[in-house]
Formats: sequence, structure tokens, C-alpha cells
Amino acid sequence: MQNMLCLLAVFFLYTAASAQNSLTGTIISKNKNEAVMATIYIPQLEKGTAADFDGNYKLKNIPEGNYNVVFSSLGYATISKKINFSNNQTITENLQMEESAVEMEEVIVSTPFHKLQSENVMKVDRVSTDDLNSSGAVTLADGIKNIAGVDLITTGTGIGKPVIRGLSSNRVLTYTQGVRLENQQFGDEHGLGINEAGVESVEVIKGPASLLYGSDALGGVLYLNPEKFAISGETHGDLSSTYFSNTLGTSTNLGVKTSGEKLKFLARGSYPTFSDYETGANYRVTNSRFNEKDLKTGVQYLGTKFKSTIRYNYNRSNIGIAEEIGEQTRSKDLVLPFQEIDNHILSFDNTAFFNKSSLDVKAGYLFNDRREFENDPTTAALRLKLNTFNYDVKYNLPEFGKLETIIGLQGMFQNNKNEGEEILIPDANTTDVGLLATSHYHMEKVDFQAGIRFDSRKIESEAARNPSDADFIPALNKTFTSFTAALGAKMDFVEYLSVRVNLASGFRAPNLAELTSNGIHEGTNRYERGNQNLTNEQNFQADVSLEYRNKHIEFFANGFYNAVNNYIFISPTDEMIDDTPVYDYLQNNASLYGGEFGFHLHPHPLDWLHFESSFETVTGKLSSTEYLPLIPANSLRNTFRIEMKDGITRKSSSAFVTLENTFNQKTVSNFETRTGGYSLLSAGIESSFQLQKVLLKIGLNGTNITDKEYISHLSRFKPVGILNIGRSLNVNLKVEI
Repeated sequence: MQNMLCLLAVFFLYTAASAQNSLTGTIISKNKNEAVMATIYIPQLEKGTAADFDGNYKLKNIPEGNYNVVFSSLGYATISKKINFSNNQTITENLQMEESAVEMEEVIVSTPFHKLQSENVMKVDRVSTDDLNSSGAVTLADGIKNIAGVDLITTGTGIGKPVIRGLSSNRVLTYTQGVRLENQQFGDEHGLGINEAGVESVEVIKGPASLLYGSDALGGVLYLNPEKFAISGETHGDLSSTYFSNTLGTSTNLGVKTSGEKLKFLARGSYPTFSDYETGANYRVTNSRFNEKDLKTGVQYLGTKFKSTIRYNYNRSNIGIAEEIGEQTRSKDLVLPFQEIDNHILSFDNTAFFNKSSLDVKAGYLFNDRREFENDPTTAALRLKLNTFNYDVKYNLPEFGKLETIIGLQGMFQNNKNEGEEILIPDANTTDVGLLATSHYHMEKVDFQAGIRFDSRKIESEAARNPSDADFIPALNKTFTSFTAALGAKMDFVEYLSVRVNLASGFRAPNLAELTSNGIHEGTNRYERGNQNLTNEQNFQADVSLEYRNKHIEFFANGFYNAVNNYIFISPTDEMIDDTPVYDYLQNNASLYGGEFGFHLHPHPLDWLHFESSFETVTGKLSSTEYLPLIPANSLRNTFRIEMKDGITRKSSSAFVTLENTFNQKTVSNFETRTGGYSLLSAGIESSFQLQKVLLKIGLNGTNITDKEYISHLSRFKPVGILNIGRSLNVNLKVEI
């Protein structure tokens, strides 16, 4: 033990004495020759600083390596520069930033080479949680449906499952804190289990991302970027609270963070609570109430040779299970039946920096404890415990000219255990291993990206129930393997116009529910029978994206065609067991196609004026020409927005009006009914005031202002005719120090 302590002491002394690099310079505007108080940030290090009133900056203690340095400021075009730091250098980088009405660009974290979106080969949508909250979103899931191509399967206001271009459930992978989220997401009535507090932004990859993430990324990825640490030498705290009139709900959020030169810390807690939501027909949906406790904390150490970050998230969700319209009450106390869900997420992210390369090692431990109470509030009828350990090792090779290459190893070990009297899926172990290699080649007008990957997933489950029973589940031992690949190009042959073409394959191994179910799934009111003969879903998607941007207008058009072989779906039979309809899991080839189109008008010099419009469409069919279930209806979204900034006391103000038109959904599966169209109006206003060292933000917004009576096609309450949420007026107050 003494030898080990001596070695650690020597290591830290060596680290402290190692060479320190610095970046310094002055930033001015290109047109006015005035100082710009820009932010200077190195994403790979999560390290940054801000220029002073004269535009001068200095960023110290930079490890040796080759990093993208991002210079950004409101009202100016973001600049990303690759800079190599070595030999205790002080590098001077003086910049002229060009004025731009386009919002500041951020580095895309969900793709491997951490480029700005304008430089990225894959088209990735990114939105901040501040923007989601200002739109009146009740939950994180509720907010992401505002992104074109993304929708939500809902169970009231408390449960939402993301749908990306018509694909959902285990076909959409969620990442949080840099690790894949595993929380029994196979069920339609299972939500994300993540609170928006402590999540800085959301990135959405629309299309197969198995090359980067393996199985379950066949349809896309929802990547949740955690809150950034404070800039070195700064300490910040904030307190916010939001009131939602419809559910009489409140959401309170408290956070603090402080950073030294090498050691950083943050912590954030939140507590939202809601009563039953009220529809546009003036009735409340009995037992749709829910509450949530969420705690996030993190510690980071940045040395000259390595960076290490530990983050922990605890989430307790208590969610009522609405079954029918009953007692009308404004109570927030849970009544039977209800779910009680604990999620623990511990992530350990490490990077070792070498002169021209780096090694990233991530490990995550997740524990999901899902309990469902039906007749007794003290004894869970259903209890599933899921333990997951996953790892992600990537080596960023030294750059060879303009070629960047990453090789990686990813894996997961997962154990599912039943402790309740009801069994949905048997006790089981799942083991994943994946190997990948991907490269990015940069030319003046064209960027190429390509990669290949091999995956293996082994599922071993125990037998459940008595072999003589009709609902007996036999033991399972199966291995699923797959090769996937991706090839893409971004072309800038014409000024202001970017064209992206991406071809990618993906796969998804069938989950335990699809393989082994044999019983009544109370949350869906059906008897489900699994199929142990199911094979991999394998898909190939072609995606084309056009983007035009100048100082007056932005225009985008995205089109895709997604062919899915052996698509797994659940289909009704003519049988009844225990007065419950029986559904079987089947496979057939399927195809999905459609796209997103839109524009953003911001006429110069009226940079405070914005008009945004987007249209999205997707069609899904089986090879038998039957339509796929749970496909979102076509929709058109128009937003008029004004943003006024750079005041003295009033730092900024903004206001918006949004009209969302959802069209009739007539292309439905054999066991769905058509859904009528509807229009929803929302609006809001927000201002921030600088009072010495305190920043005060006040916001007011309203959703479904006309109190429209409607049912979403993706609402799980649709079969019983229960309406979606009616009008809600929401007030937000936030204090930052």
C-alpha cells in the first residue's frame, strides 16, 4: 500500500511539474474594428475563458495536444481553429470576427470528431434546454418534439418516448453523461427517466447511428449534453421556479458550480410536481399526476496529461397510471395504480493527452429499479431491477495530413432481475461487444467521413413460471451479430450552399420483451406473446440534406429513404386470454421515407426579427403494403420571434408566437384508427435584467392558448378517447449569481 501511495505521489508531482501551454490574443470585429467580448472554449478539454472589455484573452494550463478551439460571441459568426500545443508554448491568436445574424454555433458532441455543425458531415439538430423551457415544455421529452423530424409517444403529460422519423422504442438510443441510458425502455408506458435540470442541450441524430453506438441506434440517437462546469476561477449559483396553470404544477431548480485552475465541481437539484392535467373539454384526466426528484453532481480534474470527470445522477419518478376518467380533483397525492421508478447513473470519463493523439476511456454504471403498485401501495406487484455496466474506449490517432481517424471498443454487461409477483420479462443477462473504426478527410470544398463496425450481442435468460403453465417462458440463449458501415460527404461548391449526402446501415437485436413475453402487459391492456425465432432488424438509409445560409435567410431541405429488413412489430390476433386481446410479435420488411423542410428569415439589418417555418413528413409501410403503426402525422410549424439584446440594465428581451398545424393522419395500420388534424397556438415573452452581479430572468408563456380539444395520433390514451392537455399559462422566474 505504501508503494502504491508513493507511486501516486510521484505521478501527481510529475503532472504538476509538466509543461504548461497557453493561448493568448485579441479579438476584434472585422467591420467596426471594435473589441469583441468573445468566449474561447476547447470542447475536448471542457476548458474556456472570456475576453475582457478590450477583447484581450488568455487561456492557461493547456495540455499538450491538437485541439479545436472555438471562438464565439452573440452577433458574430463562430470560428473554429485547429491548434497544436506543445513544448510549453504561449501561442498568440489574434482574430477578426465577422458580424452575423445567425445564432452562435456549438460543437456537435454526439459525432466523433467534434466539429461545428457547419463543418459536420452528418446533419445533427441541436437545441438548448433553455429554449425548450421557454417554449412551455412540461418535461424534457415534451420539449424535444419541437425539433423537426422528432415526435413523442405520450402517456399523459408524465411519460413521453421520442420518435425519430417514425421509429421509436428500442430503435432510438438515448445517451446521457456520455453513456447509453438503459432503463427498461422497451415498454410503451416507460419514459426517459431524465429531468431537464442539469442538461445543457439536446442533440438529435436522425438516422442509423449503429456505427457510433451499436445496437438500438438503428433509428437515431437522442444525445443529452450535461451542464458545463464553470470557467476557471469563477463560482456561480442559480435558482429558478416555474408554475404551470393547467396542472397547478411547479418545478423548482437549484444549482451551484465552482472551478479552480484544475479542479471543478457542480451540483444541481430539482423537484417538479403536477396534479392531473385538464383537457380542452374542461375535465381532468384522473391519476395523470406525477412528481419527480432529481439530483445531479459532478467533479472534474484537468491536468497537463489527462482529464478525468465523474458525474452522478439520481432520479426518482412517481407517476400515476391513468386508466379512465374518474374523480375530478386537483390533488397531487398519488393514488393506485402508480409507478415508482429509481434511476442511478454514474459515469467516469477519462482522457489521456499525448503530443498528437489522445485516448478516451468512458465507463458507466446504471441501476434502474422499476416498481408498479396496483392494489397495495406498500407492495409492488411488478418490480424489475436492471443493472448495467458499459464502457467506451476510443483512440484518436495522430492526424495524417488532413485525415483524422478514430478506432474504438465499446461494450455492455446487463442483468435484469424480477422481484415482484408479476413477470413481464424473465431474469436475463445481456452482453455486448463492438469494434469500430471511422475516419474524416478534410478538403477545401469537400469533407468525407467513413467507417465500419462489428457488433455481437449475447442474451441469456432463465426460464420463468411452471413448465406446465400456458404462460411458461422457456430459457433463452442466443447471440446476434452484425456488420454496419457508413459513408458521407459534405460539399460546399457554391457560396452559402452546403450539400450533405450520407449512406448508413444500422441494426437492432430483438429485445427481451419481443423474444420472451408471455403474459398480460397491464400498461398496454394486451396479452403479449414473444417470438424466440426473431432475428436482427437490419436497415440501410440514404439521406440528402441541402442547407443555404446568408445574412438574410437560412433554408434547409432534408430527404431520406430508410429500408428496414426484418422489422419487428406487434400484431393483434383473433384470440382472447383472460378477457384480454392477444398480440404476437412478428417480422416483415418495411420502408420509411419522408423529410423535413424549412427556412429561417432574419433580414439584415433587422437582426432582432425572425420568422421560422418547418414542415415534416414521414410514411412507413410494411412490404405487404400495410402501413406501420405509430407514425406521426404530417405537421407544419410557424414561429414569429423577436430578440432584443445588449441593453444596460435590461440585458435582453424576446417574444414569440407559434402556430403548429398537425394534419389528418389517414395512413394508419390495420389496428389503428384515423386521427383528425388540429392547430395549436402558443406564445411567450421573456426578459433578463442585470442588477449588479445578479442576473434576473422573468418569462411568461402559454401553450394551446385557444384551449383546443384534440387527440394526438401518438397518444396512448387515444383508444379510450381521452383528450390531450388543454390551455396552460406558465410563469418562470430565475436568479443567477
